[in-house]
Amino acid sequence: MQTNVLIIGASGGIATALTEQLLNDESIAHLVTVSRSAVPSQAAKHRHVIINSQNEDEIKAFVQEQKGQYKFHRVICCTGILHAQAEPVLKPEKRLEDMRPEQFIEYFKVNTVVPALWIKHAIHLVDKAHSSIVVFSARVGSISENALGGWYGYRSSKAALNMIVKTAAVEYARRSANTVLICYHPGTVDTDLSKPFQANVKPEKLFTPAFTASQLLKHTANLSPEASPYYLDWDGKTINW
Repeated sequence: MQTNVLIIGASGGIATALTEQLLNDESIAHLVTVSRSAVPSQAAKHRHVIINSQNEDEIKAFVQEQKGQYKFHRVICCTGILHAQAEPVLKPEKRLEDMRPEQFIEYFKVNTVVPALWIKHAIHLVDKAHSSIVVFSARVGSISENALGGWYGYRSSKAALNMIVKTAAVEYARRSANTVLICYHPGTVDTDLSKPFQANVKPEKLFTPAFTASQLLKHTANLSPEASPYYLDWDGKTINW
């Protein structure tokens, strides 16, 4: 079966690895990538579109352009932020006194609102016969498994994303019953997002983008819509909400 894939946030390390692997997959008919920056098209079946996903009008324009063309069997949203040196400076909080409103706003804007907007509009993009939508959550977004504390903004933004996916799955079950929604924890990956936090990670638990991409594609394939939504880690194991 020939399939079509949409990757959102295509300039990041994991998304780049996903693009490379999907372009080498002969079952992929069309691969569309979107991000705020230019990404060279690497094959005839690859098209890149520059979109600022924080601007809903740009997402709407893409959806409108896509109408009458092909539908997507896989939508993978790779957007996310953990730290930043530019304003607003982002750094995971270690204690109550570190919480700042502007930091919360930025975490939620990138980690929660952007994927929520794509979930909102993906209902018009997915193949209704069978499709999946993957968003990058994190294990620290689990409310029930939080025993360490800290990281208030990042944890909260991912927990909120999990709730949006859980809630959207109820509506997708009515409007696109064969679409699977997945919150995915990729693990700690050797990308810019995790660089300041890699020192305490065991070498065998610091994954390459290529490994992470292959695990994601493997574990999010052929999931049953009846059990949607899923909250999975890099090893395909279920995380408690």
